[in-house]
Amino acid sequence: MKHSIIILLIGFLLTGLSCKKQLPNEIPTEPELLFKSGFEGGVYIDTTVYPDNEDYRDIRGIDTETGFSWPIEILGSTNSGLHYISDDNHKAVFAELQRVIGHNGDTTTALFQKENYQYLDDTQCPYEILNIKEGTKDLYIKFWIKMDSASLVKPNMWRAIFEYKTKDYARNKGFRLIAFIYTDDDGVPYWHWQGDRDPEHPVWEIDNKTIPVPLNKWFKTEFYWHWSEGDDGRALWKVNGQIIGDHYGPTTRNSKPIDFIILTQIYGDANPKYQWIDDIEIWSGIPE
Repeated sequence: MKHSIIILLIGFLLTGLSCKKQLPNEIPTEPELLFKSGFEGGVYIDTTVYPDNEDYRDIRGIDTETGFSWPIEILGSTNSGLHYISDDNHKAVFAELQRVIGHNGDTTTALFQKENYQYLDDTQCPYEILNIKEGTKDLYIKFWIKMDSASLVKPNMWRAIFEYKTKDYARNKGFRLIAFIYTDDDGVPYWHWQGDRDPEHPVWEIDNKTIPVPLNKWFKTEFYWHWSEGDDGRALWKVNGQIIGDHYGPTTRNSKPIDFIILTQIYGDANPKYQWIDDIEIWSGIPE
């Protein structure tokens, strides 16, 4: 009789554990896919010139392979698009969607970006995710990129491929996270991962000269951060599964939330330069 009661009690306990429901205020532990696109199907660049839009060009349409639509709208963002900056009437920079051989050897559509020359100090043509409203959340971003082989061969040159800025960064009260590729005194490229309060004053920085920089070939790049001004902050950058830099500590300053993300950046003095971007994924955390 005692054995039967014990068995029944164990059964009730196991049933209760297996049927436990997530409470309304509990945070899901599994990362959520927020966006995914390889520019396929109905995706296109809208070349319409809209008044008072600071020379943005929208990417629009539905990716028929993933079901996600452009422009990217994550973390409450609005008005995302390609931003032509100090471009000498679109002669210094250029962007279009091209059919190319992708990272898996098949024909694919990719975003092509090129900077022909530096017209002014801030000449660039990034894709920006703008007006973020939920800028204190974790985010993971992955995409494939193929860079040219001719721009990163001279000594002491640089180009940036990704960054975010918090509110008030322009007023020296915020924070920027940025991924650079530099060349050394011999013209050999290397990775540089940095958080700063302005371009001349890093809060922290990491150089990686061990992992080679792939030129004229596709590579996978991954970025993850946990927004925090404390020791629990984290900023991770990986290339082809290898860690370029993994910083633990501040990923903001003065508690400022992220204002906008420069998802695909083409910027720097290593010119002319160009790149292709494909298979973008954005998650609420690091996917398994």
